[in-house]
Amino acid sequence: MHFATTFKPQNYDLYFDLDRQQKHFFGKTTITGLALTETVWLHQKKLQITEVLVNGQPHAFNLDETKDALYLELGFTGKVTLEITYTAKLTDTMMGIYPSYYELAGQKKQLIGTQFETDAAREAFVCVDEPDAKATFDLAIKFDEQPGEQVLSNMPEKSVSAGVHYFETTPKMSTYLVCFVLGELQSKTTTTTSGIKVGVFSTKAHQPKELDFALDIAKRALDFFEDYYQTPYPLPHSWQVALPDFSAGAMENWGIITYREAYLLLDPDNTTLETKQRVATVIAHELAHQWFGDLVTMKWWDDLWLNESFANMMEYVCIDALEPSWKIWQTFQSTEVPLALNRDALAGVQSIYTPVEDPAEIDALFDSAIVYAKGARMLVMVRALIGDTALRLGLKQYFASHAYGNATGADLWQALTQKTELDLPKIMATWLNCPGYPVVSVKKIGNDLLLEQRQFFTDPSVTSDQLWPIPLMSNYPELPALMTQKRLILKDYTSLRQKHGSTLQLNVNNNAHFIVAYSPELLVDLLKKSPQTDTLTRFSLLQDLVLLAQAQVISLPQVLELAANFKNDHSQLVTRALLQLLDLLKLFVGSDTTAHDDLCTLVVSFTSILKASLSQEPASFSQLDQELIQPLLLKTELYAKVKQVVDEQLYFPPTTRTDWAKLPAEIRGVALKNMLVNHNSDACFTEFFKEYQQSVDPSYKVDLRQALTSSPKVAQLTELLANFKDPAVIKPQNLRAWLEEILANPVGQKLAWAWLKQNWTWLEETVGGDMEFTTYITVIGKTLSSPELYADFNTFFEPKLAEPGLAREINLAKHAIFARVNLLKVQQSNVAQALSSLAWYQKHS
Repeated sequence: MHFATTFKPQNYDLYFDLDRQQKHFFGKTTITGLALTETVWLHQKKLQITEVLVNGQPHAFNLDETKDALYLELGFTGKVTLEITYTAKLTDTMMGIYPSYYELAGQKKQLIGTQFETDAAREAFVCVDEPDAKATFDLAIKFDEQPGEQVLSNMPEKSVSAGVHYFETTPKMSTYLVCFVLGELQSKTTTTTSGIKVGVFSTKAHQPKELDFALDIAKRALDFFEDYYQTPYPLPHSWQVALPDFSAGAMENWGIITYREAYLLLDPDNTTLETKQRVATVIAHELAHQWFGDLVTMKWWDDLWLNESFANMMEYVCIDALEPSWKIWQTFQSTEVPLALNRDALAGVQSIYTPVEDPAEIDALFDSAIVYAKGARMLVMVRALIGDTALRLGLKQYFASHAYGNATGADLWQALTQKTELDLPKIMATWLNCPGYPVVSVKKIGNDLLLEQRQFFTDPSVTSDQLWPIPLMSNYPELPALMTQKRLILKDYTSLRQKHGSTLQLNVNNNAHFIVAYSPELLVDLLKKSPQTDTLTRFSLLQDLVLLAQAQVISLPQVLELAANFKNDHSQLVTRALLQLLDLLKLFVGSDTTAHDDLCTLVVSFTSILKASLSQEPASFSQLDQELIQPLLLKTELYAKVKQVVDEQLYFPPTTRTDWAKLPAEIRGVALKNMLVNHNSDACFTEFFKEYQQSVDPSYKVDLRQALTSSPKVAQLTELLANFKDPAVIKPQNLRAWLEEILANPVGQKLAWAWLKQNWTWLEETVGGDMEFTTYITVIGKTLSSPELYADFNTFFEPKLAEPGLAREINLAKHAIFARVNLLKVQQSNVAQALSSLAWYQKHS
C-alpha cells in the first residue's frame, strides 16, 4: 500500500532539538495536508511518539511496526493539520540523523548529518516517505551549540532566536532530499554567473586548499547545466559538504549535497589526474541530479534509473565540456562500460527497470553496474541515435512539464520522441525491461555475411531466446539501423568490402550495449587495420575478446595471441584493456608456480615495449596518455617484481623516507605497496597502520589501505581483520573496501571469508540499514574462485535467500563464482601451456 493514497502532505514544519552528548533528539512535526481517506497512514521508524494532535486536539494513534507506520482513524476527509511530538536516538548506522566522528588537534569531535535516501526520513520525522508525496518544508533546529558551530540545510538560514535556527521554506520536494548538517565547519564560497551561491564545506581537520578544486568544478558545472538544460537552477545556493562518515559516495540532497571526504576534497599540490577526474565526475553527477531527480523526481523507486542513469551520463557530458583535455569519455569506456558488461552477463541480474514494493528490497535496486553504468550506457546510446540537440530540447521540455513534480520513464521518452522521428518507447522497452544484452556473431557464408544475435552469458551453460532491437551502428550504411530479428544476411560482402575499403565493423564508437563475435577470418582482417583504426575501435575489440574468453567462446590463449596486435599502442585506453587481460590471467597462476614466473616474464615484455616507446617516441603519446600510463606501468611492474621498481631506494631517499604522505601521488601507492610486499617488516606494517589511523588525507589513506591489505603475512592480515569492528580504527564506511582487498589477496582470501561468516550478524547490525549493504555480497562474488569456497558460499548463504533484499545478490554472486571456477577448471592448463611457450613476446618483441 502506498501511504500517499491516504494522505497528501502539503507542508511540513519540522522542529528538532538535538543532544549530541546523550545521542538523542526531541522532535515536533506539524504537517498540513489533505486526508484522502478517513484513515490516514504515515511513516515512522524507531520514533517514540508521545502525542498526536489533529487540528489542535489530542487524538488517539496506532502504530504498525511491520509497516513502519503510524495510522490515525480521523473519521473525515479533507484539509487537516497533524502535530506529532516524539523522541528518538542518534545512531551510528550512517542513516537517518547520525554523527560523523573526527579528530582535530588530538581532540575528538563530531558533525551531525543526515542521510534519508531511500526511506530513512521516517527515522527522523513522521511523514509520507514516498518520492511522489512532495511537499514544502520549514525547518527549525536547536542543538547543544558551541562557539564557532553552524547549521546548513537545503535553504538559507533566515533567523536565529533563543538558540533555534530557522530556515526559509523549500520548494516542493521529496522527503528523501531533506538534509541538514551541523557542527564546526570551514568553507570557501563563490557565485555562479546567474548569481547562485556555491560553497564547499569540510571539518577544520583538512587544509583549506583541499576545498579549492571542488569549488571550481562545482561553480563551472552549475553554469554548464543551466545552459545545457536551458532551465535555471531553482534554489538560492548549492552547498557541497564533506562528511567524515558517509556510506555512499555522495547524496544529491537538494541544495546541500553531502559527500564522502574522498569524493570532494583533494590536495591540489599532490594529487593524481585520476583522482581529480573521479572527484570532478562525482560532483558533476550530484549537480546533474539537482534537476534530474530533485526538480523532477521519479514517481516511485522502480524508476530509480530515471535519476541515476541520467546523472551518470551527464557527469561525463559536463566534465567533457569543462575539461576537454581529460578525454573523460575514455574513462567512461574503461570503467562504466566493463562494469556494466561484466555484471549484466550474469544469469539473474536485475533489469534497469525493476518493479519493487517491499521497502526492504528498494536498497537492492542501487546496483551500480546496472542502474548507474548500464543505464548510463543506454542513454549514451539514445544520445547517439537522436543527437545532442534533440536530447537538449527534449530535456528542456521534460523539465518544463514536470518541474516540482514526479515523472515516469514514459514521460521522458514522450519528451524526447517529440524531437526525433524514432519510436524511442518501442526501442527502449526491451533494453529497460529485460536483463542482459546480446552478442552479435558475424561470419562469412559463401559471399554473404550472416549476423546472428543471442543473449550473452559468461556462464556457457545458461541460454535464452531473448531478442533485442540492436542499434548496429555499423560502418556499412547497407545494414539497417536496427537489427530486430535473430538473423540478418548482408549480401555480396566481397563487393561491399571493396567498395568501402574496410572490414565490416559493428558498434562503431562502442556506444551500444552489445558485443561482437567476429569470425576468425573477419577478425584477422580487422586486426590488420588496427594500427590505423581509432583508439575506441581497438579498445572495444579487446574488450569483446576478453568477454568472449570468459564465456569460453574462444580460449584465453587465443585472446593473448590476438592481443599482440596492440603491443605498440600509444593509448592509455588500450593499455588499460591489455592490463585487464593480464589481471584476468593472474587468476590462473599461483604465487609459487612456473606459470606465475612465466606470466611475470610476459608482463615485463609488455611493459618494456611500452616504456621503450614512451622514451623513444614521446611525441607520439599525448600528455594525457603519458600521465595516465605511467602509474599503470608501475603497478604492473610491481606485480612482476621488476628490479628497478622493487628497489626501495628508487623511491625513498633519506629525506623523504619518514614522510610518506609527501611522496608524489603518482608513485606513492606503488611505493607503499612495494614496502609491504617486497620489504615487509612488522615495524613498517605498524608504521603504515598508525599512519592510516592518523591521516585525514583521503587519497593517502586509500594508498595506505591498499598497501596494508596486500601484505603477504598471515599474521598481519589477521591483525587487520581483528580491527574491523573498531570504528575508531576502521570506519564502517570503509569496511567493505578493506574486506574486498583482503579477499582479493591470495594469502588473505580464506581469512577474510572466515571473518565474514563469523561476523555476519554483527555486520547486519552495524551497516545492515545502509543502502550499500548488499555490496558486501557483491565483493565476495567478485573474488572467491575455488570449488571449495564456492560450496562454502552456497552453504552459508542458502538460508539467507529468504531475507528481503538479499536473494538477488546471493544468486548473482553464485553465478559469478561458478562461472569463474568453471573457467579456471576448463582453461587453466591451456593458459599455463600458453604462458610457458612465451609465444606472445617471443614472436612480437
